[in-house]
Amino acid sequence: MIWIVLDSVGIGEMPDAAAYGDTGSDTLGNIARRRHLRLPNLCGLGLGNIKPLEGLPPAAEPAGAFGRCALASPGKDTTTGHWEMAGIHLDKPFPLFPNGFPRAVMDEFERRIGRGTLGNKAASGTEIIKELGAEHLRTGSPIVYTSADSVFQVAAHEEVIPLWELYKICDTAREILRGPYEVGRVIARPFEGSPGSFTRTANRKDYAVPPPRGMLLDVLDDRGIPVHSVGKIFDVFLGRGIRDYAKTKNNADGMARTLQAMQSSDAGLIFVNLVDFDQQYGHRNDVEGYAAALEQFDGWLPQLFDQEREDDLTILTADHGCDPTTPSTDHSREYVPLLVSGPRVKHGVNLGLRATLADIGQTVAENFGTRIAKGASFLTQIYEKASDGGQLEDVQDARRDHVIF
Repeated sequence: MIWIVLDSVGIGEMPDAAAYGDTGSDTLGNIARRRHLRLPNLCGLGLGNIKPLEGLPPAAEPAGAFGRCALASPGKDTTTGHWEMAGIHLDKPFPLFPNGFPRAVMDEFERRIGRGTLGNKAASGTEIIKELGAEHLRTGSPIVYTSADSVFQVAAHEEVIPLWELYKICDTAREILRGPYEVGRVIARPFEGSPGSFTRTANRKDYAVPPPRGMLLDVLDDRGIPVHSVGKIFDVFLGRGIRDYAKTKNNADGMARTLQAMQSSDAGLIFVNLVDFDQQYGHRNDVEGYAAALEQFDGWLPQLFDQEREDDLTILTADHGCDPTTPSTDHSREYVPLLVSGPRVKHGVNLGLRATLADIGQTVAENFGTRIAKGASFLTQIYEKASDGGQLEDVQDARRDHVIF
């Protein structure tokens, strides 16, 4: 199975969006209204059949199954979305610190790393290194910042604080941030350059909260199902249940590594996150960049389809929204699209509104002969039926083979 998460590509506000300050958010819909999108392959699968999208017509005969998923857990961040896909529903959201972290936390952090800090406020990552990068060069103090999401981010110039030390600093933060301060992720944000031209490097590293036992990747590992991850999936799940992984520099690299994984994998799950939609464009309110990235992905899809084997199943979805057309630069509480394709997937199946992202994880689990705690599988809805009216005799065999999400 091939599971591709288009990070932040939401498809319209959820009913509780106002509680998150996200009224009117619609990542795909608002981009389509602002800038004509050319997405023929996604539309061919049924993207325009999920809901009306300006300039993206519904397909008369969609080549895949289509629908959308709600986020059942509170929150709108990477960890919440990915954990829910794997069968974990949160009772309460990860804590937020819009006014910075408490002095007691920062005092302990500074004591343990042996350095002072700069920032300690909510900010855009690119803006805060513009603001404080020169002072960081002068003082050697790392820049600490957060956002509307549950994150503790540490930015440092690679020539001032080498990567090994930055990573150790983030390990220390992860140890400190427990109990009421347990944010979803600590993130190392190295950068380079000089004042006026600082740029973040590809050496980002995420330190997630350990997911509870029994999530999808655990149960697949228990059954001996190989999982190959591409992008930040390894970091989000702390490598649990993942046998092979590839970190990526950008979407193009992620797409190339996905094809490589398809070529080298005979069975199992290939689990992919393409982060540029969110990291490079959504958070920077870059509508044109976001639109171009969507078109780049759409143009790449035929290469993926060409490499699908007879029993392969491809699932495209997202983890939350990040609407670049709104004043906010943070994630948005949105439904996410669900598109499923493969040589044996029944065409034109409307999977409707799914109550949780865990429906995807349950589908993957059923494909490989197991179950997770949350979610309702749609596996039997998407396979063609045999002429006698029964399911394909080899659906069980197909459960052994690989799916890309």
